[in-house]
Amino acid sequence: MNFLLMTVQLAFRVLGRNPLRAGLTMLGIIIGVGAVVAMVSLGQGASATVQSQIASLGTNVLIVIPGATTVSGVRGGLGGMSTLTVADAKDIEQKVPGVSSMSYAIRDVLQVVRESKNWRAPVVGTTAEFPIIREWPVAEGTFFTQSDEDTATKVVVLGKTVADNLFERGEDIVGAQIRVKNVPLRVLGVLTSKGQTFMGQDQDDFVAVPFSTAERKVLGTKFLGTVGIILLATTQREQIQQVVPEIKELLRTRHHLQPNEEDDFTIRTMEDIAKASAGASRTMVLMLLSIASISLVVGGIGIMNILLVSVTERTREIGIRMAMGAKRKHILLQFLVEAVILSTVGGVVGVLAGILGARLVTTVAGWPAIVSMQAVAVAFLFSVGVGIFFGLYPANKASRLNPIDALRYE
Repeated sequence: MNFLLMTVQLAFRVLGRNPLRAGLTMLGIIIGVGAVVAMVSLGQGASATVQSQIASLGTNVLIVIPGATTVSGVRGGLGGMSTLTVADAKDIEQKVPGVSSMSYAIRDVLQVVRESKNWRAPVVGTTAEFPIIREWPVAEGTFFTQSDEDTATKVVVLGKTVADNLFERGEDIVGAQIRVKNVPLRVLGVLTSKGQTFMGQDQDDFVAVPFSTAERKVLGTKFLGTVGIILLATTQREQIQQVVPEIKELLRTRHHLQPNEEDDFTIRTMEDIAKASAGASRTMVLMLLSIASISLVVGGIGIMNILLVSVTERTREIGIRMAMGAKRKHILLQFLVEAVILSTVGGVVGVLAGILGARLVTTVAGWPAIVSMQAVAVAFLFSVGVGIFFGLYPANKASRLNPIDALRYE
């Protein structure tokens, strides 16, 4: 133990002779470890944000959209010819066990006008169950009712972004009147803010009107009863995977699709979106980690080069120590300890730099960061491993010097 302590003290003394060279040698390790910690922290922060935003869409929600049709060799998707109807949605609610609530919608992007102010926003015609399925409470006023939909009442509920752009702070919103395509609509309420989706889309930038009002008086439609999206909620999240095949079978039957024909609709779940997002985040983090690992390897090569130079500079010293009884393992350990010290100190500084860098990016750019202690530990241990791996060759070279040749070295 005393010998090891003396070896460590001697290593610090040797490295302290030229602190600038030691600092530059550790630079690659510092950059590599710092990059690993910062990238993983930002990646985990982004992943957590995406998961929370997906949860804001409703954890037990399924989305059915028209699409996956092939007409004359052209495959269509979202935004193509609608193949879904109000009758489809109601049939699913009635016949598929596990579906607790249902809503449907059509939308278009139009100019929303209030007095001298205007704002271009998506106008969504939907049902009274929309805020229940989306778990989206009203911050001010109320949402429209089934009675409003049955009578095609000219009422509207605003998203927070639209309300902020059409009304001044402190101004009465509930009861005010806005116009969409010259149709006057009375404001019933304002929804709470949900912020942006993981794709950067502002969820609060829309207005909601009763489906019948949108269909007959505001948006219009070629065929009454056609919908652009169906929203379904299950009683429990675990039921989602059970109801998907039942919904698919029911819609295929209603649309008279033959066994060899493709679905003319697409069913998506929040779980599918979450998995896709997590996969993309994981791929990005792995790519960034690969790039950061290159810096660690470069840092290890730097340590090896400096130690090889140090072996050359201290050849006579090594010869004297061997002549005084030092064994090869002692010389090997001396240079290996120096390599480990360089990589360890570099690793510690790199960890601190990575945490500071992640916090700085969060402050400046607003990107969320979650410092992972597991990532910190792995990056640090990897840096120590790099020091040992790249320090072995120069340490072994030093230990194999011939004492007589080393003493004669000038």
